[in-house]
Amino acid sequence: MEKRTRKKKLGGYPGIGVVVSITLALFVIGLFGVLIIYSQELEHQVRQNIKMQVYLKSNLTETQRLQIENKLLSMDFVNREDGKGVAFFSKEEAAKKFIAETGEDFTQFIGENPLKDAYLVNIDPGFHSKTQMEKIKADLSKMNGVFQVYYVEGLIESVNSNVTKIGFILAGLIMLLLITVVLLINNTLRLALFSQRFLIRSMQLVGAKRWFIQRPFLVRAATYGLLAGLLTSILLWLLSDYAQRKIEDLSLLHNQEHFMMLLGILVVIGMVVAVLGTFFSINRYLRMSLDQLY
Repeated sequence: MEKRTRKKKLGGYPGIGVVVSITLALFVIGLFGVLIIYSQELEHQVRQNIKMQVYLKSNLTETQRLQIENKLLSMDFVNREDGKGVAFFSKEEAAKKFIAETGEDFTQFIGENPLKDAYLVNIDPGFHSKTQMEKIKADLSKMNGVFQVYYVEGLIESVNSNVTKIGFILAGLIMLLLITVVLLINNTLRLALFSQRFLIRSMQLVGAKRWFIQRPFLVRAATYGLLAGLLTSILLWLLSDYAQRKIEDLSLLHNQEHFMMLLGILVVIGMVVAVLGTFFSINRYLRMSLDQLY
């Protein structure tokens, strides 16, 4: 029985290896993207819980206390995102909490409750610099009826310092990773197109225009990039869902909107890189002489 040879088709080249390579490369980028999302959410939650404690003087009337509260609510540095920018914490609540945590009722041997009423003021993240925090503290301390203002200074400085460092590190890693992935996908496409180099030359010799030769390759590259992006999105979705079921607190850092944006970006990156890599590889073969093709 005569062996049949398969005729090469313009734009046709083995797609499984290309799709797998692009998928793996995008998956690495995706994992890094998820890490960035989680780190940003963690920073956001830490900043959302940075509060300034405003202790009130003793023997203030209810009217005076409410005047202080209304003034605090009118301040532009108050974070109202969660609807609780200013929260009142009475000295009785503070005493109950202290007794519950320590198991000792200090009011019995002191004879009175020495603690003070206080307001917990949630500071907007835009005012978290050391200079701004100190100014806010000084302004609040001057208010009538305020005994003392306190916040954890070391926490603010630590958050600002770490965010800056992490930002530079992530930016550098993102650039390095993107360059590596682009080179990897480009080399994979060049190897896949290597078997088509003589067919490209044959089409060129019979008078085919550049766009006529390029079009089937670019369409297939876009299809492979789209398929790889979708596969990557499915893998990341399954991995994220599994991780959240295994680690309960991880769901607190999961931002669904940002996660879906990441998956969309991965699909676009897969298609763009695949098309560009194919475009430059084909142009390279179109410019080669016959001797160079061998």
